[in-house]
Amino acid sequence: MRTRTRIAVIGVGNEFRRDDGVGWAVVERLRKRAEARPHPLDTVWATCDGDPGRLIALWESAALAVVVDAAHAHPGTPGRVHRLELDAQRLDGPRTTSSHGLGLGEAVELARVLELLPGRLVVYAVEGADGSFGTGLSPAVAAAVDPLVTAVEDELTRYQDELAGGRS
Repeated sequence: MRTRTRIAVIGVGNEFRRDDGVGWAVVERLRKRAEARPHPLDTVWATCDGDPGRLIALWESAALAVVVDAAHAHPGTPGRVHRLELDAQRLDGPRTTSSHGLGLGEAVELARVLELLPGRLVVYAVEGADGSFGTGLSPAVAAAVDPLVTAVEDELTRYQDELAGGRS
């Protein structure tokens, strides 16, 4: 059994595909905020293009992995955020899909089969409006960044509180 102590916060996407860069934008904001306020010392801030192998490598030894990714939903509401907590059980077909060829669901399923899932995996999927080439988020997705940063920080705080509560 692996010892899991680290926390991985992973922004998935492509910063040169407009709204697909939301995960990168959230991680960048979290990195800057981490310079001014304390976060767990073993927190890794990472970005990834969504390749399942790279995602698995980033989260495989983590006690907690938080992933932020853009998603397509039909019908969609740009900027709407979905929070999913995934476990070692097989995933049903998602109502939203990744903006990448192989999605986060495939990475989770592969990691599940290989027994490389993190201890806990929380995904924030943000419905996008514009996946065209270029930089900059659409207004609806840009408006979701600050609330997402707060949600991820709250996620880390809850996790730390759970750990502290279990040490009595």
